[in-house]
Amino acid sequence: MQQSGAAGGRGCAFFQLLSILFSLGIHTVLSLEIKADAHVRGYVGENIKLKCTFKSTSAVTDKLTVDWTYRPPSSSRTESIFHYQSFQYPTTAGIFRDRISWVGNVYKGDASISIINPTMRDNGTFSCAVKNPPDVHHNIPVTELTVIERGFGTMLSSVALLSILVFIPSAVVVVLLLVRMGRKLAGLKKRSKSGYKKSSIEVSDDTDQEEENNCMKRLCVRCAECLDSDYEETY
Repeated sequence: MQQSGAAGGRGCAFFQLLSILFSLGIHTVLSLEIKADAHVRGYVGENIKLKCTFKSTSAVTDKLTVDWTYRPPSSSRTESIFHYQSFQYPTTAGIFRDRISWVGNVYKGDASISIINPTMRDNGTFSCAVKNPPDVHHNIPVTELTVIERGFGTMLSSVALLSILVFIPSAVVVVLLLVRMGRKLAGLKKRSKSGYKKSSIEVSDDTDQEEENNCMKRLCVRCAECLDSDYEETY
């Protein structure tokens, strides 16, 4: 009797172990994989995107939920700033009131949000949680946000980039034109020193002009001879 009781106890323990392993296997298969940027840096007044993506083994349904929470620096207090389930439900209280915009698409595995008109008060830790029943077991990634003023150095780098993209190509074109003009001037000077030789067209034009001048001269001579002969006949 004691042996049968011990065997029964071992059998129960075995079945319990199997059920635990089976449930763990189901949890592993049905788990969600969520990814988010560990660190995000933004500038005051410029919208900041907090990226969150997920992969689920189940098809997305209207039961899927997305929850974003915020924790201020050096604080253990968290607050909900955004909820999604078929519709968007941004927070209506706190420092993020009317400043959270949904930019995700759950059918593409995107649960991202955007912070409108951020300030340095928004610095802190943001968490993205997604549930897509029956996939509800997942990690909860966090994002550390740092909002700073856009300083003179950043503006200077923007100006430098603009110079590289606009002014430098223009300067290269100007230099090439100057080099080309310099070569032309050098060629003209070289011609003037070595003696300029007229082209065949220019030579032909000069010949035609000389012939016209000769014809005019001969015509004038004949006219003069005629006048002289007429004058002699009258006397």
